[in-house]
Amino acid sequence: MKKGILILGSALVLSSCVSKSKYTALQDQYNETSDELSKTRMELAACLDNKKNASKEIDYLKKTNYQLLKNIGNMSTLSKKEAENLERSLEQIKEKDLTIQSLQDAINKRDSVTFALVTSLKGATVGIDDEDISINVEKGVVYVSISDKLLFTSGSSKLSKEALAVLGKVAQVLKSQPELEFMVEGHTDNKAVRQGASFEDNWELSAERAASVVRVLEKDFNIKPERMTVAGKGEYAPVASNDSAEGRAQNRRTRIVILPKLDEFYSLIEEGMEKAK
Repeated sequence: MKKGILILGSALVLSSCVSKSKYTALQDQYNETSDELSKTRMELAACLDNKKNASKEIDYLKKTNYQLLKNIGNMSTLSKKEAENLERSLEQIKEKDLTIQSLQDAINKRDSVTFALVTSLKGATVGIDDEDISINVEKGVVYVSISDKLLFTSGSSKLSKEALAVLGKVAQVLKSQPELEFMVEGHTDNKAVRQGASFEDNWELSAERAASVVRVLEKDFNIKPERMTVAGKGEYAPVASNDSAEGRAQNRRTRIVILPKLDEFYSLIEEGMEKAK
């Protein structure tokens, strides 16, 4: 009992030896340390969480890196196996590119000739009504279509005096391009030839009209006959309906088809290929 009283007395003595201000300072220091400890624990938890996320990211990067290395290896193996085939394919592509370029050059040159021809024909036929003569280009072929009223009397294959003037203007341009060949087509409407006419049907009438034009081009304007072809189309290539007088008038026509020089065209392609080698 005495011993317990002595210890309590000692504790009271010791506590009485610490000043109030020092005790307060120690209490503040304790609180500050406690706050720091709590903050440190929070930072530690955050670090552990970051470490966990970083570990996942590292695992992902390792897998990605492995796959990339695997792909590179596959590509390397493929390159070795297919090197010759790839080289051949590239050569074939190069040859195709050269062919395309040569073809484009040939087309450009052909189009230049065609443009010059059309320009000359339109210049030569200035003053003639557009309804009576038309000049157009389709797929590299030049067409000169002349109304029958400028060339023939109704139901006849005999050329009028006015026809010579029109054909003379066209012939002037054709003579300036001696390398070009052309076909003269005769066309009619669908009205049957009248009874007693010198033609059996529209086939014969259209063919004879085309032949009359060719004869004049040869004899009067000195165009070589080997450059020309005669064709009778009859009523079977109309450009308008035969149900009206206007449509039938459009169908009665003579058409000069200026043919492209295909052998010259292909020669241009071959020439381009030779230069590309």
